[in-house]
Amino acid sequence: MRDFLGAAVSMRWLAVYQRNLLVWRKLAIESILANIADPLIMFVAFGYGIGRLVGEVGEISYIAFLAGGAILMSAAMAASFESLYSAFSRMHVQRTWESLLNAPLELDDIFIAEWLWAATKGVFSGFAILAVAWSLGLSHHWSLLAVLPVLVLTGMCFAALGLCFNALARGYDFFSYYFTIILTPMTFLSGVYFPVDALPQWLQVIGRALPLAAAVELARPLALGQAPAEALRSALMLLGYTVVALALARTLTQRRFAT
Repeated sequence: MRDFLGAAVSMRWLAVYQRNLLVWRKLAIESILANIADPLIMFVAFGYGIGRLVGEVGEISYIAFLAGGAILMSAAMAASFESLYSAFSRMHVQRTWESLLNAPLELDDIFIAEWLWAATKGVFSGFAILAVAWSLGLSHHWSLLAVLPVLVLTGMCFAALGLCFNALARGYDFFSYYFTIILTPMTFLSGVYFPVDALPQWLQVIGRALPLAAAVELARPLALGQAPAEALRSALMLLGYTVVALALARTLTQRRFAT
C-alpha cells in the first residue's frame, strides 16, 4: 500500500480503470465524436468565421491563436463530462461502485480509477483537436509534442474538480451549476478565445488565477514553437489546483459513502 493525498492506494485501481475502458470501447466512436464535436465546431466556426473579422492576434492568425486554447478547452470539457455525468451514473444510478466494493477493493481504488479514467478521456479529446490543428497546418513545430504533458495535467485537474461536484450531487441537474457558473465563464476568462490582456484589469486578475488560464499559458506558446513566458509558475499553479481538488474530492467522496 502507498499513501497518496491520504488515500490508501494499491494497483487494484487498474482493474477498475480497465473495466471502464472495456465498457467505453463498445461505444468508442460515438463517445469520441460526442466529446470533440462541440469544441471542434467552435474551433472551426470561430477560427474561420470570426478569424476573418479579427485577422491577427499579435503576429499570428486568429485561428492559430485559438488552436492553443481550443486544445485545452476540449480536454477540460471531456474530463469534466466524464467525472460528472458518467461517474455519477456509475456511482449513484447504476450503483456500479457499490458492486465493486463487494470485490476486494477499497473506495480509494475506485476513486483513483475514476479520476485517472476521466483524465484519460480529457487527453483523448484534447489530442483530437491537436491533430486537427496539425492537419490544418496551423502548427508543425516539434514543440507541439510538448503540449501532451500539459494535456495530461489539465485532464487530471478538471477530472479532480469534477469529482468534487460528483460527490455532492443528488441528481444530474446539479451539474448545470458547474458548467454554468464555473466552466463556461472560465473558458471566456482564461484566454481561450481572446487574450486575457483584453479584459478589464480586475477581470485579468481573476482570469490569470484560473487553472484553465495556466494551462493555456503553457500550451499556446508551445503550439506556436515558442517557450512559455512563465512556465514554472503556470505549471505549479495547475499542479496545485490538481492536488487540492483531488484531496477535496476524495474527502467529499468518503463522506458521501459514510452516510
